[in-house]
Amino acid sequence: MSDSFRPASDFLQTLLARGFVHQCSDLAGIDDRAKTGRLVAYIGFDCTAPSLHVGSLVQIMMLRWLQKTGGKPVALMGGGTTRIGDPTGRDESRKILTPETIEENKAGIQQVFSKFLDFGEGPGDALMVDNADWLLRLNYVDFLREVGRHFSVNRMMAMDSVKLRLERDQEMSFLEFNYMCLQGYDFVELNRRLGCVLQMGGSDQWGNIITGLDLGRRMGGEQLYALTSPLLTTASGAKMGKTAQGAVWLNAAMLPAFEYWQFWRNCDDADVGRFLKLFTELPLEEIARLEALGGAEVNEAKKILATRATAMAHGEAAAQAALEAARKTFEEGALSDNLPSVEIDAGEIAAGLGVLSAFVKAGLVASTGEARRQIKGGGLKVNDAAVADERAVIGPADAQGGVVKLSLGRKRHVLLKPV
Repeated sequence: MSDSFRPASDFLQTLLARGFVHQCSDLAGIDDRAKTGRLVAYIGFDCTAPSLHVGSLVQIMMLRWLQKTGGKPVALMGGGTTRIGDPTGRDESRKILTPETIEENKAGIQQVFSKFLDFGEGPGDALMVDNADWLLRLNYVDFLREVGRHFSVNRMMAMDSVKLRLERDQEMSFLEFNYMCLQGYDFVELNRRLGCVLQMGGSDQWGNIITGLDLGRRMGGEQLYALTSPLLTTASGAKMGKTAQGAVWLNAAMLPAFEYWQFWRNCDDADVGRFLKLFTELPLEEIARLEALGGAEVNEAKKILATRATAMAHGEAAAQAALEAARKTFEEGALSDNLPSVEIDAGEIAAGLGVLSAFVKAGLVASTGEARRQIKGGGLKVNDAAVADERAVIGPADAQGGVVKLSLGRKRHVLLKPV
């Protein structure tokens, strides 16, 4: 990718300036398409969970910027490919999901996309399609004759998703080996159906995307293009989207807006500028100002990051409620109704609920063993008072104002609500 390239399209100007571009097959070709306002591009998302997490947010934002700069984004749901499972970056096969589970997961993912893209039938409206619509109708022998003959096993064996697995003596099933063939065919099919000429994705998908680009050429289609984003890690080296408590889900049913806000608020100082560019739509001049803040002032930049990112995923009202809840909790020491809450049978509180079980039920720890370890380190609090005895119980007297505030460290809080 040439450092001297100066794009004319708003789309590539935005992606390059904000750090979205890692690899590209032909920047000038994509730029020519984008500046005419006729660029149709897609990213595929397999339906392996009921929601996407923050690790997919870079790709979602690429589609969002495409739409905002005049292009047409296509979100491809992998209702077909999820039945196989992408082997990329894995040492073992993915769990085979039932068709019912895949459909349920797809419905949850659709809710996420509705927050970021405007769907409809207009020229610039986003589309959501499912590769099950064509993959499940394929005749295997016909597919081998018409499509499979264009794939080189030699090249497939050289791809990282295959090569690394074999070098580690990890078994790869024939089912998984076919994944890149189906993903490549998706590109050809979307070009035929929707005029889609660009596939985007994370840099770990480069080999699969290039396979589709090459397949389109071999099958006599028009010129196709590939563009990937860098795989993000935090300043500490952790994989984006994962925390010690689990995945940072984009669906409110799986992670409350307050906890989502807290994830961004708690990011490393060194990540603030980069995250503002990738995960908000603030002007670059404003981001440069915030990035230059030092000392305690950087916390204001983190609050802006958290509020803007949360507004995009959960709505402005939820973002402001999370901001206010954080202010009350951390600056005033007050109890906020906007903190995450878990309902519990009032009878358990009346009888005396063991503190270890309470923190497990609240989802603040994964097990009673972890709760014991946290108590030894002074990490657990009930109504802001440190828990010193693992045999302690929570009773009616602890339900101040009808709730019990449980805290893990200084930044994670849950209200236990007896009902």
